Amino acid sequence: MSEQSILITGGTGKFGRIFVAHFFKKGWQVLFTTTSKERGDSLIASLSGNLNIYTANNSESTANNKVVNDRLIALVVDLTEDNVAPKLVETIENKGYKVNHLVNNARSLDFLQTDDNGQAKRDDFMAEYLMDVVVPYELSMALFNTQADALRTITNIGSQYGVVAANPQLYDDPLKSSPIQYGVAKAALMHLTKELAVRLADSNIRVNCVAYGGVEGRVDDAFKARYAKLSPSRRMLAENDIIGPLDLLI
Repeated sequence: MSEQSILITGGTGKFGRIFVAHFFKKGWQVLFTTTSKERGDSLIASLSGNLNIYTANNSESTANNKVVNDRLIALVVDLTEDNVAPKLVETIENKGYKVNHLVNNARSLDFLQTDDNGQAKRDDFMAEYLMDVVVPYELSMALFNTQADALRTITNIGSQYGVVAANPQLYDDPLKSSPIQYGVAKAALMHLTKELAVRLADSNIRVNCVAYGGVEGRVDDAFKARYAKLSPSRRMLAENDIIGPLDLLI
């Protein structure tokens, strides 16, 4: 098999860093988005010591005079901006890259705000929907419209809360700790996956979604204990658990 290329949005986040590292170590060409050049630099340096940073407006910079590594490319971009998907794909094409696999993983904790009653304001609801549903759709279509011959898979990163509502017994303050806009947007992402799977089937592009459960790392021991009581495996997912489903689907 020739070298594969993959575009991972949200590449410097909790899941994204693991995804980027895994496919880079497999020998793939990995492009990833980040909102921070510094975090992009840091991730690339930690994996290879080589830096290759492109911003969405096509400007290029290198850091520390190190050798540019063409297999690990950070794209600094705000995915919530208007018309960002075609601009990002144009940047990718102008640099001569093709994308075989797209992983829609980006998210923002800023959009998970609630008021004192645990209710979401319209702006936060719409912003979460934009990031979880509209952006994955637009980026998928932008790649399909320009690189349909190269694109082979699209994988959306979902959540168990797109399938079931949050269990109140898991949280000290269920309404505030499990923002309603998150689960609703993830449910919409799952249906988007079904729609795209049908619409892109004739082009031999496979579209899937992984609905992850809770992953260790941002919770205290009390939360992990409550989660264990509700889970058949009696534990949360570890970070090294999350790559398996994605690797299988790609």
